[in-house]
Amino acid sequence: MMQGWVIYNGHLPSSKFLSYAEWIKEAATKKNIKINVVKNNAMLSMIDSQGSHLLKQAHEAQPDFVLFLDKDIALAKQLEQLGIPVFNSSKCIDICDNKITTYQHLAKHKLPIPKTIIAPKIFPGVKEIDTTSYLAIERELEYPMVVKEAYGSFGEQVYLIHSRQALFALIQALEDRPFVIQEYISSSYGRDIRLNVVGDQVVASMIRTAKNDFRANVAVGGTTEAYQPTEQEISLALAAAKAVEASFAGVDLLFGPNSQPIICEVNSNAHIQGTYQSTGINVADYMIDYIVRTLD
Repeated sequence: MMQGWVIYNGHLPSSKFLSYAEWIKEAATKKNIKINVVKNNAMLSMIDSQGSHLLKQAHEAQPDFVLFLDKDIALAKQLEQLGIPVFNSSKCIDICDNKITTYQHLAKHKLPIPKTIIAPKIFPGVKEIDTTSYLAIERELEYPMVVKEAYGSFGEQVYLIHSRQALFALIQALEDRPFVIQEYISSSYGRDIRLNVVGDQVVASMIRTAKNDFRANVAVGGTTEAYQPTEQEISLALAAAKAVEASFAGVDLLFGPNSQPIICEVNSNAHIQGTYQSTGINVADYMIDYIVRTLD
């Protein structure tokens, strides 16, 4: 019998992360695959002159695969060094965890993204930030513009900025946190598409809509319904997932001018319960089938 681990973060307060892991376990059980749901903090990584090891505690048998639902990149790398197939890979998680890195990979493949300016690195402890260097942004972008912190989920840490004064105030408030500044795609106000990619397929898709927010995320008040993507949208979602080397991805597309799709984000750990509620499609079934095919 094939055996796997589903790893999630044991210190996140929300139950939805454990719920996601249980969905995966249920899908695997239907395929006669034994799954242990494991907190990332239930296994400590150790490295020494003999190589890489795990202090596995209750989970002694090495699994055939790991489905990694966390952003503990060091642990994902440790598992890979032990020869365990990890989905998504540590490289993919690392790319998607940092929006700057994500956009760089998408740009490398010349995929459509909002025009994006990367903020210079600032070390902790700087008391006064030289905001005058940001004046050059106004030659490339118009107000309003979007500021996104490099690390953030569920539409949080994303800001719509309407003036130079507001931009400079936010830059000062962000201090040493990395971020990007992007053109605002006004044609997609409060709307986007989430496409769930598994391997070389888009297996489910929904449209998200918010009436009173430029972001469409459910966490900030958006609602969802099933959506039939165009061939162009499907092709772009697959290309985006490939660019970040994802086996599984939630690709968010914006409605650009003339309804041309633009990549907003690529999520390596996209939650799937909301997709099921909107579409009736259990993405977990496709994920398990993909792992079985890959390891067969």
